[in-house]
Parts: sequence; structure tokens; C-alpha cells
Amino acid sequence: QVQLVESGGGLVQAGGSLGLSCAVSGGRTYGMGWFRQALGNEREFVAVINWSGDNTRYTDSVKGRFTISRDNTKNTLYLRMNGLKPEDTGVYYCAGDLAQWRSWEKLVLAGAAAFGSWGQGTQVTVSS
Repeated sequence: QVQLVESGGGLVQAGGSLGLSCAVSGGRTYGMGWFRQALGNEREFVAVINWSGDNTRYTDSVKGRFTISRDNTKNTLYLRMNGLKPEDTGVYYCAGDLAQWRSWEKLVLAGAAAFGSWGQGTQVTVSS
């Protein structure tokens, strides 16, 4: 069974940076993504990356500030977050798509529904 474990969350001042990691074990994931959930809000999409890492997509609010990447040799997904804002506060979840042959286009269109494996989340708090 595939397991995802996030790390790297914490408290940071507005304008600061944090790097999140997601370690994958127990199997392989193909497309991977980051989602976040602020208190009282629904979980929302942040970024997605394909298996090879040459396709990425971001929600508009993080474009130019966040970078998703992966190292398949280390079975690890990353999210580099710069220029953090208080509205970036929330629990960040990594997610893995277990479908080997899902196309990039279908992965993007499916959103959260494409991801069959989820981590437990890591808290990111940005103070003003």
C-alpha cells in the first residue's frame, strides 16, 4: 500500500520561505500534487506535476511564488514556497495518482479525484 508522509511545515513570517517534502513508500505514484486546506474552508488545489517532472501546473494565487518538483530516485515530492502570505496558511497535503497511464490532460481535469493516495498533511502558518 502506497504511503505518503509530508514534512517541512512550520511557522513563518509573511514574505518568508518554506520547503515541504513528501516521501513516498510502499509503491509507485505517477502524477503527484499538493493541496491545502485552511481552517473552515474546503481543500483546494495548489500544484500538480507529472511523473517525469516536465509538466507542472499551479493555482493562480501561488504562480511565481511556489515551485513543485520531484526526485524519483528518492521517491520524494517537493514544494518550495517563497513570498509566503497569511492567506497561504493551512494544512498542506501531498497526493499521488496511482494510475500509470492517465494522461497529463486528464490528470489536470480530474483534480483531486485523480489522486488515490494522500498524506496526513503538514501545517503551514504564515504570520502577518
